[in-house]
Amino acid sequence: MRPLRYVLAASEQTSFSAAADALGMKVSSVSRRVRNFEDAIGISLFERTPSGVRLTDGGRRFLDDIVPVLQMAEAILQRAGAAGRVEEGTVRVGIITTLAGGFLRELISSYRQCYPGVALVILDGGRRDHLRAIRSRQLDVAFFTGNAPLAGCEVEEFWHERVHVAIAVRHPLAASNSLDWPQLREEHFIVSALEPGPEVHDYIVRRVADYSSYPDVTYHHVTEETLMHMVAIGEGITLVSEGWTSMVYPDLVLCPLTAREDIVPFSAVWSPASDNPALRRFLSFARELAARRRARRNQ
Repeated sequence: MRPLRYVLAASEQTSFSAAADALGMKVSSVSRRVRNFEDAIGISLFERTPSGVRLTDGGRRFLDDIVPVLQMAEAILQRAGAAGRVEEGTVRVGIITTLAGGFLRELISSYRQCYPGVALVILDGGRRDHLRAIRSRQLDVAFFTGNAPLAGCEVEEFWHERVHVAIAVRHPLAASNSLDWPQLREEHFIVSALEPGPEVHDYIVRRVADYSSYPDVTYHHVTEETLMHMVAIGEGITLVSEGWTSMVYPDLVLCPLTAREDIVPFSAVWSPASDNPALRRFLSFARELAARRRARRNQ
């Protein structure tokens, strides 16, 4: 590649002397290296005259062929460098919770602002589907509740959210500033059959079991948003994460559960075999954000 720099400079400047000035080199060095390159490829690229140099027909054809190749190579190297510096790329992110508010929304929004050239592809889904996609390299990272180890995956806890109870405004408990499970064990719960509904169902069963009861829970094949409206019209109550408190639904209130056990960890899950530099930068960015949020809470 370096000899081609001397050839290109000489062809542009039509003089070894001017080419040497442009390159910050001695004239003799440029002339000698161009001559060595001509000997190596077996073509006379320049006609040398007292007034300077000009391309031979063979030299002109050579540059016509080689310049597009050099431009393509430069573009490839620039793209590779940009990917290495995480100026571009793609991170496919699986979620099972809302982006209405909280850490995850702040992470996605802030990362987009800092790295506009990196495409963040957000995918809804369930835990099982996301894990399958991570292991088959179809998904870069997913965010789940909990922090338990998962086979073949890296798991790192990033933030916590308090569980809230979604209740219709005319429900007797709606005036409460906070709630605890003894007040809820006789209530009728509704959950979505879609993700994350099954996890919500299991959480309700587990927490009510602490009080030697089994809950009244009904599945509905609806989205989380539709479920919120069903709660608002009095079909039952349900549980949501703290991120939902950033949204407003008519005739609906969200009351926090007070027990320490109702503060739920959220973790990132990804494949240790991933070689996506944009993912590594995304995880580093998430760690920095989590550290800043912890520092703000501790002030």
